Amino acid sequence: MNAPIPAPDAAEPLRRARGRPRKTADERDDGNRRQELLRAAARLFRQQGFAATSTRDIATAAGMRSGSPFYHFENKEALLAAVMLEGMQRATGRQAGAMQAAASHGQPLSARDCLRVLVRNHLEVLLGAESDFIPVMLYEWRSLSEVQRQAVNELRREYEAVWVPVLQALHERGELSGDPSLARLMLFGALNWAVQWFEPGRRKSLDDLTEAALQLFLKETT
Repeated sequence: MNAPIPAPDAAEPLRRARGRPRKTADERDDGNRRQELLRAAARLFRQQGFAATSTRDIATAAGMRSGSPFYHFENKEALLAAVMLEGMQRATGRQAGAMQAAASHGQPLSARDCLRVLVRNHLEVLLGAESDFIPVMLYEWRSLSEVQRQAVNELRREYEAVWVPVLQALHERGELSGDPSLARLMLFGALNWAVQWFEPGRRKSLDDLTEAALQLFLKETT
């Protein structure tokens, strides 16, 4: 018969079980709550502007208490930076997925086809579902600190780096006039401006805008 297990001495603290403690239901939901805050903040920053939007507004839009944003973000400026970083991460992921999907059809893509995929995806990022993140970056860039700008710029350069060899290839083939670097800046400027005037259902589709952009920047092949 096994000897009884003695009760722990009251004077000796109980040892913690090994491994990480189990997360509570609220802790497991932290990721979802953070995403809800980011979506609400992106929408309100785009609609009302950063200065006119309070953390209370964002918490209310996310269905949270007024102090809840500060559990996830130090202040409103940190929330703005997180919105922009989230937007660039989403854009980069969508771009990689769009290029991979286009290449999966078996036929090698021409440089023109690659640019078509990039332009169409960028318009989707700007104007499609949950498209508030990148426009906020375009509108509220000056509200970031220098350190925050550097972090966002790092992701922006990663996103735009995919365009560089495509534009260079088009230039070498004589389909793109002028310097590819300058063409890239002008192309992004033209596409990004669409957030100011595009109205879904009342103007051309995103496919129409894509073809229009290609016609503006590329020469017709013979």
